[in-house]
Amino acid sequence: MVRVIEDMFGIAVNPMTQKTDRVRRFTMTTERGLSVSVLTLGATIQSIKVPDSNGKIEDICMGYDDVAGYYCNQSLYIGATIGRVANRVSSGRFKLCGKDVSVSRNYKDRYHLNGGYIGFDSCIWDVVGIHKDGVTIQHISPDGHEGYPGELTTNINFSLNETGCFGMRIEARTKATTCVNITNHSYFNLAGHGAGKDALYQHMLMIKASQLVDTNLDQLPTGKLMRIRNTPYDFGSLSSLGKRLNQVTECPLSGFDNSYCVDVPPNRVQLVARAVHPCSGRFMEVHTNQPGLQFSTANLLADEDKGDVPNIGKGGAHYCRQGAFSLGTQKYPDAMNNESFPAIVLNPGQLYDHQVVYRFGACPKRV
Repeated sequence: MVRVIEDMFGIAVNPMTQKTDRVRRFTMTTERGLSVSVLTLGATIQSIKVPDSNGKIEDICMGYDDVAGYYCNQSLYIGATIGRVANRVSSGRFKLCGKDVSVSRNYKDRYHLNGGYIGFDSCIWDVVGIHKDGVTIQHISPDGHEGYPGELTTNINFSLNETGCFGMRIEARTKATTCVNITNHSYFNLAGHGAGKDALYQHMLMIKASQLVDTNLDQLPTGKLMRIRNTPYDFGSLSSLGKRLNQVTECPLSGFDNSYCVDVPPNRVQLVARAVHPCSGRFMEVHTNQPGLQFSTANLLADEDKGDVPNIGKGGAHYCRQGAFSLGTQKYPDAMNNESFPAIVLNPGQLYDHQVVYRFGACPKRV
């Protein structure tokens, strides 16, 4: 049986209304000790606690202890839901129904990033349902917000079950033709959220993909897909993440931040990735109906090896470069400017239906 407990995480100014509002936290817990906490601020996953093979529970998801932590580190999007359109939009422009659309260029006035200045991550979402296994929250994005046409209503149902499956079902409807590509930007380290780079290098990873989206130095798509078999980007079978990170040290990012084209049949939720931390036995699976998976190794966090001041997370943990990974389900970046990519256009009467299930557990300890 799953228990759902609500508490008040803090107060904040809602940028959509400029009024002070409560930030509510909902914690779902199973009888086996797995728990997930989500916030109404940014539809954020704040905590995921998972037992290891010996029953020891660790929080394996990066986050902050209070509202101030999230606001001070807003540009990192840690744990937040990203929208209307995640990732990059080149030059902040695209054509829709034959008309030119300009959206905010919030990254150095060069391109649109992760929904603009006030994206889904910045807003305080409304609670529309509390269930026996989770909660449903809603955000209404006005027509013209950040340049996007059409009023968009987005509902997210968070749920947890006793088999270790934590699900997000994201549904959206629009009143006018628009673009939608939503994701969640949680960072994980299966050894513990503050275990750092050495523990991340111990992980094993599998991603069911044979191609990724080719990008330029600004990480904007070139319109081509790159075959990755027998390259350091190939995680077709369970592979050492540390070994692969050492192989890409000469790349522009010196790490991974790539959109993988996962092998998912249309309208089916299927396994696309699996991460394992052998030392603790913890594993994580990603199941989705989305065609893209943005895999990142937190390359933009402070580099303690170079003397940078670390980002301080929950419980005083030091969050540092390549101390965690993210696996964000979505469609391909800048899809509205690349006709060959899976479309992200949503019309009135259509339902945007994004399903992702994270399954957590621990492998039995070998005798």
